[in-house]
Amino acid sequence: MTKYDLESSQTAYQPDSHDQVLANKLEIVYSSEMDEAELVLLEKLYERVLTEQLPERAITSEVIKGWHRQWLGVIYDWAGEERSVNMAKGDFHFAAVGRIPALLKALDKDCLIKWTPCTDLEDEELIEAVAITHVEFILVHPFREGNGRISRLLADVMATQAGFGTLDYSSWDENKEDYFAAIQLGLAGDYGPMMGWVEKAFNG
Repeated sequence: MTKYDLESSQTAYQPDSHDQVLANKLEIVYSSEMDEAELVLLEKLYERVLTEQLPERAITSEVIKGWHRQWLGVIYDWAGEERSVNMAKGDFHFAAVGRIPALLKALDKDCLIKWTPCTDLEDEELIEAVAITHVEFILVHPFREGNGRISRLLADVMATQAGFGTLDYSSWDENKEDYFAAIQLGLAGDYGPMMGWVEKAFNG
């Protein structure tokens, strides 16, 4: 597969889906059916990563790509690959495609290798580590699909490495606008609001 094939596959929609479902190996045309398939596979990924493959060394962007491939590889040809299309949420644009490789290297150096495995972090340092890593990952948005769910898996792995269980994201889901505003503040290096959301997730 060339980079041109990859770009084409990431922009194509499944025939008869009315441009609601990305082209996929399972030929799913309904978004509700795709949501269910992705959820079932995500649950299997969580079981594998948290119980069988919990990283004992530093997590890297390549490890995260592997998670993405394990999760969505049976659905999408481009699972585990960096996205080839620019993406936005409303008026907010995530990292441009051409910047993704360099930004992932920075994520490795400044966050993942710095803090993981999270075995010797004090509680406040752990909250800071999870918050900054989460913000930076979301701002890069390296994948065509599933960035939010992979970012939560990453946070859960970091918390598990530190001796905590998986986090409770209900407050994030109930306050989506405020949560995303906290993500956007990370562009200016302000991670305080996101640290607040991460602390809520730790406390349930």
